[in-house]
Amino acid sequence: MSTRTPAQRRRDTEHRLAHDVDVWVATASADGVPHLVPLSFDWDGEALLLATPADSPTGRNLASGRGCRLSLGHTRDVSMIEGEAEVLEMDALPSGQGDRFAARTGFDPRTLTTPYRWFRVTPRRVQAWREADELTGRELMRDGHWTV
Repeated sequence: MSTRTPAQRRRDTEHRLAHDVDVWVATASADGVPHLVPLSFDWDGEALLLATPADSPTGRNLASGRGCRLSLGHTRDVSMIEGEAEVLEMDALPSGQGDRFAARTGFDPRTLTTPYRWFRVTPRRVQAWREADELTGRELMRDGHWTV
């Protein structure tokens, strides 16, 4: 496989955001205990919308105001996203956005009895690489702004 340009890596990352359904979500508790789970998401062009039980480790960690790391793809073609989460109660999200999430993911947390929350994760840093030859130039977004 040939080394991609940063512009191609950005296009590939944006394609994943627009077409993938699941993302790995890494968070940590206030005392530093790590937690990693796969969650379904919807991308609106600016942020990833996630839903998880309010009282789950991920829900508590995201609500604590701490950042998170997300991973799309597999280990030999990965897009890593560092972001900040905004917490939204289920009824705070416009129904059209919730409907879009449910249609895309096949999962509608609004219908469950377990209390869920929405988490809108805005990317602050994005990196993408395939192999060691793409480690240079892997940073595509810094401080919330695309660099390519």
